[in-house]
Amino acid sequence: MRVYSETKDRIEQRSFWTLFFLLSTSLLLFLSLGHHAKAEESQHVPQRSPFQTITLAAEDSWPPFANQFGQGISHQLIEAAFKQTHIEVNSLVVPYSRALMMAEKGAVDGVFNVTREASTEQRFIFGETPLFAAKASFYQRKKRPLIAENKWQIPKGSMIGVIKSYEYGDEFPELVKQRQLNLVTVATQQQLINLLLIGRIDAAVMFDLVAQENLQTMGVSDEVFAAFDNHISLIYLAFSKENPKATLLAKALDQGLSMLKENGQYQQLLKVN
Repeated sequence: MRVYSETKDRIEQRSFWTLFFLLSTSLLLFLSLGHHAKAEESQHVPQRSPFQTITLAAEDSWPPFANQFGQGISHQLIEAAFKQTHIEVNSLVVPYSRALMMAEKGAVDGVFNVTREASTEQRFIFGETPLFAAKASFYQRKKRPLIAENKWQIPKGSMIGVIKSYEYGDEFPELVKQRQLNLVTVATQQQLINLLLIGRIDAAVMFDLVAQENLQTMGVSDEVFAAFDNHISLIYLAFSKENPKATLLAKALDQGLSMLKENGQYQQLLKVN
């Protein structure tokens, strides 16, 4: 009876360890399969890239595209385009001439609303896709119009108002030289319009949508009109050559603009209310 009892105890112990081994093996196998499944699942789920932040200089006197409050079509368009490629935008609102200088020196990553022409291509990096096209005209006072049908007929020696550091097309320097124009340079659109109203200048070159916005705000839309065209600018976001990632940022903006056009947001953002 004693031998039988010892044998029975051994059998029970062996059964216990066998059962424990099977349960442990099953648990390890289950955990291993679960981990493998999660790893496989994570490979099929697209990983969202972390947002990168860039700083841009935005001019303060070009509504409806960019105003002193950091608002306007350009702000909305640029921010939406970069958001498509997971890039966030911080904007510093400054006068246009300062914005250009900051970008050129590398103090910011880029600058808003630059016309791509010979003079600016030497200073900045551009993408392939413009933000939009903007037409500029010569504006006159109705009570004192220029005797001309186009810009090449402007009387020699006329006083023409322009904004400091603005680009007015590749033809403009030749026009100034040929017609011997005297340029009066100011900082804001309002100053241009005021000089025109008091007769200090004969005409002012302004982009049409910008002129309309300012003339309406100042309540003088009936006193000033667009006489004839100057040029059409393709407006870009210009990137600093001091930034080693400038070319990549330009490509990211191109991609973002393309995506906005495909999903219909671009057309909505470009509408002027």
